[in-house]
Amino acid sequence: MYIKVDNISKHYKEVTAVNRLSFEVHQGEVFALLGPNGAGKSSLVRMLVGFTQADEGQITITVNGEQYTSIPASELGYLPEDRGLYLEKSLAQNLMYFATLRGVDKKVAKERIDYWLERFDLLERKNDQLKSLSKGNQQKVQLISAVLHQPQLVLLDEPFSGLDPVNQEKVVAFLKELKAQNMTVILSAHQMSMVEKLADRMLLMNHGQSVLYGTLADIQSQVGVGSALKVTFTHAVNVLEASTKLAQFEVEQLNDTTLAIRAERADQLNQLLAHLPELGDIAFIDSQRMDLHQLYLHAIEADQAVQKGEAA
Repeated sequence: MYIKVDNISKHYKEVTAVNRLSFEVHQGEVFALLGPNGAGKSSLVRMLVGFTQADEGQITITVNGEQYTSIPASELGYLPEDRGLYLEKSLAQNLMYFATLRGVDKKVAKERIDYWLERFDLLERKNDQLKSLSKGNQQKVQLISAVLHQPQLVLLDEPFSGLDPVNQEKVVAFLKELKAQNMTVILSAHQMSMVEKLADRMLLMNHGQSVLYGTLADIQSQVGVGSALKVTFTHAVNVLEASTKLAQFEVEQLNDTTLAIRAERADQLNQLLAHLPELGDIAFIDSQRMDLHQLYLHAIEADQAVQKGEAA
């Protein structure tokens, strides 16, 4: 499966939910769709699955050599934000219902249900009513229901919601297994540490537009911030004094003797290193890149500032 989104827009009365957005999703990759609430992610997903149509631009979905304007239902596994399970029925009954609804043979469905329930440590509870499970375990059942028909593409809206760290890691393993089976995964989530572990490429949206797009390395380059230096001195340092002497850099005090100092551009690092001895004797320097969480916050803050400037 290959998805090409070319310059699409979606308008609702006075609101432009998606504004001239373009990107691609390749077969067998984990593609993360990121952005704050109201960024346009839900409007985009509704167009991808064919619930609504773009007002401008074009969506092309290529499946087995055939082209479509939305993802074919037979090739889509979907985890919606609003869950749709039957709480009075057992785990097995829920999952068998969704499998047969997708045309999966009952014998094959039973084998797949048992396989995934065992992977999520739920096999012994397969005959329990769903309402007896925690919300986190119900979430895992919903995830299983999305892949029993082995679709080519799985679209997951907040798959880590309601899960503790142990079960978040189980979902990470689940998604890696889907990738190993050459399924394409589009993932919308707010847990940046999970996304960073999984995503081959990502799209960060804000105000319906693309803010950052590509691999993590691409995004680090697009943000345009240099490496952060974690500098430990042999004695205590004052962050106010450091900020004054290093006015062109962002300075954060980590503890009495350690500062995190960030340059806006990588080519400023030599200048930073030249000024560091003014703060005292250096015991240790460690170079650190922004993680995805920091990149996300930095990019959204920068985009908000641009939007305010344009509005003014």
